[in-house]
Amino acid sequence: MSGRIGDLSPKQAEILAEFRERIQDILPSLPAQHDHYLLRWLRARSFNVHKAESMIRKHVVFREQMKVDTILSDWKPPEVIEKYVSGGMCGYDREGSPVWYDVIGPLDPKGLLMSATKQDFLKTKIQNTEMLRQECQKQSEKLGKYIESITLIYDCEGLGLKHIWKPAIETYGEILTMFEDNYPEGLKRVFLIKAPKMFPVAYNLIKHFLCEETRRKIIVLGSNWQEVLREHIDPDQLPVVYGGTLTDPDGDPHCRTMINFGGTVPKSYYVQDSVKVQYNKSVTISRGSVIQLEFDVPAASSLLRWQFASDGADIGFGVYKRTKEGSQQKIADMQQVLPSERYNAHLVPEDSCLTCPEPGVYVKFWFKLSLISGQRYNSECLTVIIQ
Repeated sequence: MSGRIGDLSPKQAEILAEFRERIQDILPSLPAQHDHYLLRWLRARSFNVHKAESMIRKHVVFREQMKVDTILSDWKPPEVIEKYVSGGMCGYDREGSPVWYDVIGPLDPKGLLMSATKQDFLKTKIQNTEMLRQECQKQSEKLGKYIESITLIYDCEGLGLKHIWKPAIETYGEILTMFEDNYPEGLKRVFLIKAPKMFPVAYNLIKHFLCEETRRKIIVLGSNWQEVLREHIDPDQLPVVYGGTLTDPDGDPHCRTMINFGGTVPKSYYVQDSVKVQYNKSVTISRGSVIQLEFDVPAASSLLRWQFASDGADIGFGVYKRTKEGSQQKIADMQQVLPSERYNAHLVPEDSCLTCPEPGVYVKFWFKLSLISGQRYNSECLTVIIQ
């Protein structure tokens, strides 16, 4: 059985009922509560109700931490991302699902990562995914059938060494992991077109971020790719440059009002050269150690700010709140305020803040990351400079 509405085994139907009952407390926090949506989480975990429950509860926390419910209206990506991150939604496939294009060749990974933080890229992808989720809802209402996933066309023309730059691969891996963990069954199929000879090298670097089910949805097309795309997408929904008849109102065959083709990022956007910060201290972090700074916040709604940069590699950073007074606590026993994440502070100095929801002792943690993409740093230590 497929595990979808109308094609459930008796056992699957029983597990769905149990799953709904187990997550009654978080149902109002989810973007949808119907069986179609809940089954996506069960299929992602092969109908293991315990694993599916753990996954969806983590997603609720993710939505709260990343302010996902308002990200479409309340957050705007930096200008450099809007101008130079290629891709976009354009048209629908024959079944009514939105079609998204990722255009790799014009992408300038180094320029982008020198000009915006990794967190900005992650938020941009969340924003795009939430837009597509809402587009699926609109299509469901319009067509009178449930649309839950998208078709992705991955244009690999121009894929080169610049795209397998290590920081770029690491960032892309984190984005893929976020997508896999929080938007299960969001992809219907992935068409890879115009793949060059070096494509297998690039794919081997990122495939371990993908679950087996996602890998099965990837279809690498050959020289007849336009013909295959037309089998799945009506010509009037497919841009001329991809073998269809669709153009922009001005006749542009690339449909640039819908698909951004990016380009080389001007160095005027590079943050490292434009941000001038007088840092107060420079500290070396050895493998397995952390920097810990405590701040006694006397009143709710106080602003806690931080600025830091690292030397040579990413660094981990998070903010926690002590739950006990007058005693030492491990990070695991504290209240998480800002989740520990990987920051590309060696490329873009970090400058951010948060509003403390209540008074108390807040702790900033910096730590050296031992593992990135399965490989250890060559160095035993990392320097972080902090204001």
